Amino acid sequence: MMRIEQFSRLAVLEDGLVVVGTTRADGSVQASVVNAGVLKHPGDGTPVVGFVARGNALKLRLLRRRPAVAVTIRSGPQWVTVEGPAELAGPDDPHADVAPADVPALLRAVFIAAGGTHDDWPTYDRVMAEEHRTAVLVRPERIYGVVRY
Repeated sequence: MMRIEQFSRLAVLEDGLVVVGTTRADGSVQASVVNAGVLKHPGDGTPVVGFVARGNALKLRLLRRRPAVAVTIRSGPQWVTVEGPAELAGPDDPHADVAPADVPALLRAVFIAAGGTHDDWPTYDRVMAEEHRTAVLVRPERIYGVVRY
């Protein structure tokens, strides 16, 4: 059985670059490439896959309507997909476990989990707020793939 740790190991190898699949109203898939990583859910501490979406991004609009998401990481012939419901936490997406004042810290945590670093966190926070960035937290319901290690 696949585990989220296998997703995390591959994500480190690929600088967190993953493919995210969401669903349009007509049932077709919308895919995009983002940076993602594994972090603890801010409410219950369980491992989730997290990424950040710009406030006007199509994937975010789609997730607001249909929160099902698939996140796939690939490194060479190995790959892992995590499927599950997306929870949103941002300036336009209140979350029961994240106070509005805690959104900047959550966005930082997702960024760091995805392998990011920053020299100027106040500027990072300002840009994230200006762009209405939202943290997307994916609770794993299915994990599958091909891993050889």
